[in-house]
Amino acid sequence: MPKKLLLIDGSSFLYRAYHAVPPLSNAEGLPTNAIFGVANMLRRLIKDHKTDYFTVVFDAPGGTFRNELYSEYKAHRPPMPDDLRVQIEPLHDLIRSMGLPLIMEPGVEADDVLGALANLAVAEGFEVVISTGDKDMAQLVCAQVTLENTMSNTTMDEQGVIDKFGVTPAQIIDYLALMGDSADNIPGVPKVGPKTAAKWLAQYETLENLIACADEIKGKVGENLRASLADLPLSKQLTTIKCDLGLPYRIEDLRCSPVDNADLQERVAALGFSAWSKILLQEPADQQVKPLADQPVPTETNTAEYTMIVNWEQFDHWLDKLKQSVLFAFDTETTSLDYSVAEIVGVSFAVTEGEAAYIPLAHEYPGVPEQLPRDRVLQKLKPLLEDPTKAKVGQNMKYDANVLANYGIALQGIKQDTMLESYVLNSTLTRHNMDDLAKTYLNRSTIHYEDVAGKGVKQIGFAEVPLEQAAPYAAEDADITLALHHVLAPKLAEHLELLDL
Repeated sequence: MPKKLLLIDGSSFLYRAYHAVPPLSNAEGLPTNAIFGVANMLRRLIKDHKTDYFTVVFDAPGGTFRNELYSEYKAHRPPMPDDLRVQIEPLHDLIRSMGLPLIMEPGVEADDVLGALANLAVAEGFEVVISTGDKDMAQLVCAQVTLENTMSNTTMDEQGVIDKFGVTPAQIIDYLALMGDSADNIPGVPKVGPKTAAKWLAQYETLENLIACADEIKGKVGENLRASLADLPLSKQLTTIKCDLGLPYRIEDLRCSPVDNADLQERVAALGFSAWSKILLQEPADQQVKPLADQPVPTETNTAEYTMIVNWEQFDHWLDKLKQSVLFAFDTETTSLDYSVAEIVGVSFAVTEGEAAYIPLAHEYPGVPEQLPRDRVLQKLKPLLEDPTKAKVGQNMKYDANVLANYGIALQGIKQDTMLESYVLNSTLTRHNMDDLAKTYLNRSTIHYEDVAGKGVKQIGFAEVPLEQAAPYAAEDADITLALHHVLAPKLAEHLELLDL
């Protein structure tokens, strides 16, 4: 059997992971969701393909020859988000620690490098698999080169290209040139989509033949074609993957290096992935990937620090922490499970695991200490809670959102709900409440409601629970929610297709 080279479109992976994986960050506040998503996809590919030749390619910073050909190329693309940009260097370091060759070539795009490396490998008798979600790469498909999409878990050979696009791999460049690309600002023929482009190429075979026979095309679309004739050669240049780069690589440069597990563990821990380090480490080839339900859960000692906020200085300190956070957990304590009549008794927050705060607002019992006024606190929290750019996670956040709506607060920025995360991962579980999830995924026993409010006919409302008991219970809710998210989100990241459910 011929040897196999697996080529990874790292730039494609980067953006897909960034948008698919919920916000994560390490202890220093560095965003890590894209890093974790990419690393998990790479790990899965390593296990699936079991080849020694495995290379990751990223776009290099700066312009390319296409910008010289056409100054408006990609001119309308928004800049890379700051919280993604800061993840690139640590991601590259992590990939190298995994023993994977990483290549960036200035002046060209990752697509061009992938094409050149594929040609190199084919010339050496290799089969090539390119893992990407980029349709432009279909032009590289041939008998020795196939595409793989990790998101849809599909592969595309020559017949697959025809089935998907209605044209052969050799016609993909012309097909793309006719349609243009608004994202890359490549001019095409206005109003020409996949069906028309495929129809024309089925009849005329090449763009050059179509241009020569442009007068035969009737109607408005024919007028559009003739008006675009001057732009089509440029569009074809822009959509053509440049494979003749003369790169200074030999096939052995694309071989994986031995993994330095100590270095990899150190990087994983620095990124805040220590609870899931096994996920990122290469395991023995004969070790099967365990089902989610069979994966071991961490054993944790609870050394949490919980704060009860009873003055404005404490409140302002925590409000600043929340504003500066990448993501925070949020929970309400109320008088009823029925949101339509529930009144807020207090709210809790967590930004980092093991540290949370509870703001008592409406506890009522003889001798209750003075609390911050509920209406004023909620008014100060309102801009943060309504900010769609401030990511929030909770447990059953639909309830919290409905309760807050009763106070004129439209909760926005909900990135994940741990109850839903658990359900998507394992819908066969009979319970997805916080206490059970904490035991299942964190191996932690929580403070139960009955522990602070009593049971049966002697049970009191949460507003009557003394502050010294209410605070650790409520703060723990936020802390556990954040910890659950940090465990469940990476599990979802291993199965990105579940995020579309």
